[in-house]
Order: sequence, then structure tokens, then C-alpha cells
Amino acid sequence: MSVETVARRYAVALADVVTKSGETETVRTELRSWEAMMKASAELTAVFANPAIAHIDKESILNKLIAKAQPSRTTANFLKVLLRNGRLTELSEINTRFEVEMETRSGNVVAKVTSARELTDSEKAELNANLAKLTGKQIKPAYTVDNGIIGGVVTQIGSTVYDGSVKTQLENLREQMTSA
Repeated sequence: MSVETVARRYAVALADVVTKSGETETVRTELRSWEAMMKASAELTAVFANPAIAHIDKESILNKLIAKAQPSRTTANFLKVLLRNGRLTELSEINTRFEVEMETRSGNVVAKVTSARELTDSEKAELNANLAKLTGKQIKPAYTVDNGIIGGVVTQIGSTVYDGSVKTQLENLREQMTSA
């Protein structure tokens, strides 16, 4: 099973729990902190990823960290479930999917927009309006620049990619010309 599929399953399950309990922001903030801590400590990540280290030892380490950080009960239980299922090292991917899931449930959609150059404010506004019309949802864009696409814009919303890049158009044209 792919990491993306696993992350989505855990994210959806967590979103269900926090939506019912009303702890969305608390858990979201705490998980970001745990993710930052894991990224900051290569040793900690290595310990949780190492199959040679006994599960009971990993559990002991996690329990000590939980005692020190004192997260909410929901966050602590979620971290324990991740450890029990050998998924604690995938916290970053799970967090990303959790954020997307919570945005989707609130009627927002995250759009990753890649352009060949920095877009002007009016271009961003027009693109946001078009994406909102296309999806029927409020758009939360994340902009990046990649001159490798030559021109145009590539937008990813969930698993759907809208590729209006010059690079792709040139590749399609080349394929048409060679297959004709």
C-alpha cells in the first residue's frame, strides 16, 4: 500500500474523531509540533524507523515524550496508534493529508499552483476565481515558481492536475508530429 493511501486513511480517521470532539485546532497544532520535533531529530526518527529496536522500547520513548509535551488525549492516542502500526515515521505525510482533509471538510480546497514566473496579484485573483468556479469551492492556493515549465501554469487540486504549461504543450505537439 502506498504511503499516500496510508496517510489518507489515517488522516480521514483522525478528522472524523476531531470533528466530533471539537478538538480540530488543538490536534492540528500539536501534530505540527510533533512533526517539527521528528524532523529536527534525525536520531529520534531513526529510532522509530529501526526494526531492530524492540517495540516496547519505542513505546517507552514515546510515552516519555508524551509525558513531557503533555498533548491532548486525542493527539497522544493518535501517536500511540501510529507507533503500534509502525507509521509514526510517516507523520509528515499523514499531517499533510490531515490538513487537506480538514480544509475540504470546511469547504475549502488546497491548490498547488506552479508557474514559470511569479504571478501578479491580478493573475492570482483571476486564477483563484477560475478555480473556484471550476471546483465550486473556496480555493486556498500555494504558489511556487518553476522555470522548467517554460510558461503557463500547472495546478494540482487533490489528485487532479490541470497542466497548462508550455513544456507539456510542446511535448504533446512533438508526439503528434512523430506519430502522424
